[in-house]
Amino acid sequence: MSRRFFYVKDILKIALPIIFGNLGFIMIGVGDVIIAGRHSTDTLAAVSLANAIIHCITILGIGILGTISPILSNYRGAKKDTSLYFYPSLKFAFILSLIIGLILLAFIPLIDKIGFEQRLIIMIKDYFFVTAFAVFGGYMHFMAKEYLQAHEIVIFPNILTIFCIFLNVGLNIIFAFGYGVIPEMGAKGLAIASLITRYFMGIVLIIYCYKKLTIKTGKVSGYYKDLIKVGMPSSLAVATEFAAFNIIAVLLGRISGIYAAAHNILCTLTSVAFMVPLAISNAISVKVGYCNGAKMWILLRKFAYTGIKMSVLFMFCSAVIIGIFSNSIIRLFTEDAELIKVCTPIIYLLCTYQVFDGLQVTLSGIFRGLKETKIVFIANFFAYWIVSFPIGCLLGLKLKMNLLGFWYSIGISAILLCSIMYAVMQTKFKKLSRR
Repeated sequence: MSRRFFYVKDILKIALPIIFGNLGFIMIGVGDVIIAGRHSTDTLAAVSLANAIIHCITILGIGILGTISPILSNYRGAKKDTSLYFYPSLKFAFILSLIIGLILLAFIPLIDKIGFEQRLIIMIKDYFFVTAFAVFGGYMHFMAKEYLQAHEIVIFPNILTIFCIFLNVGLNIIFAFGYGVIPEMGAKGLAIASLITRYFMGIVLIIYCYKKLTIKTGKVSGYYKDLIKVGMPSSLAVATEFAAFNIIAVLLGRISGIYAAAHNILCTLTSVAFMVPLAISNAISVKVGYCNGAKMWILLRKFAYTGIKMSVLFMFCSAVIIGIFSNSIIRLFTEDAELIKVCTPIIYLLCTYQVFDGLQVTLSGIFRGLKETKIVFIANFFAYWIVSFPIGCLLGLKLKMNLLGFWYSIGISAILLCSIMYAVMQTKFKKLSRR
């Protein structure tokens, strides 16, 4: 019993601050949704549709940068000097942000052709334009957070995120509704508030890296190759899932903005609970990465299985709470009767989905630590696009079940995804036990 507690304690030592930080990060998004909803249902719909596309693009860079901590943990386990990798990481984040920012700007003329309601298009374009210039701030923050996490420094970065909840909400209110000489800007104001918050977080964390760690310059070999090799499949896997979720908002948003707004509320709800297993996944990727680099196979498996149990248990408890208090929770976001009517029946599907969502992200963390992420991408693509998307289109569009039909398909994909990844993990562990 005491030995099991050791693994839980060691994971929580890294995961707990990340949990609060991740919750803080998602609460920044929750603040955006709440303020947008309070401004108007059209503002909420416009921001929801804009983010449905923006997230599919920006997540490509986030997915690659998210492999910094497991890769550097592997290097630490292999006794490499990780102080040489700060500047290459920052340079990589800048290049990625430049590429992604240009893609966002290039996408703006296409918004007219998607088929959204005309009154939403100007707001969506304004949101896109501002967000394109916010990407580097977000990537700079994420890169520094990953770099510190690789060295198991997790308290300050996550305290900073919690502080920025209040900063972002204040800025949202000022720029969305107007204050003093600042005019009311609605959706564009929300994007400006996010831009300021992201750059503030990035700059503060970069300064903290200089203060906290020894940073050296010198030649590094194989780092960018590892980032691409491990990060690209991981990035595509996350992008595949994001695209599957966000294409639902785009497809149904063409029918009515109410569906995009409802989908955004539901995704925000599941994202809040998801931050805990995501934090456990981040901790597991660091622990598994270190054990993988040091070739400590027994310890590696112990950390992996402990993390899986922790994630599933938490998400089960979360699902029960959301199911019991579903009506009150939805009303935190909106008082629109039609919006509540759309959300209510789906929230019970969301509760079932959550348990498997917690399992899949933990399994993804294990594979990142093992530096084997191709299976994560393949499993995601198969589950969400080969199986889930056609079922969603059949139920949601052809059988006119709309958002409810797509959420049935999402639940199916989560179960299938977990089954594939868990089976592959078991096979991998059997091979490691023979070494």
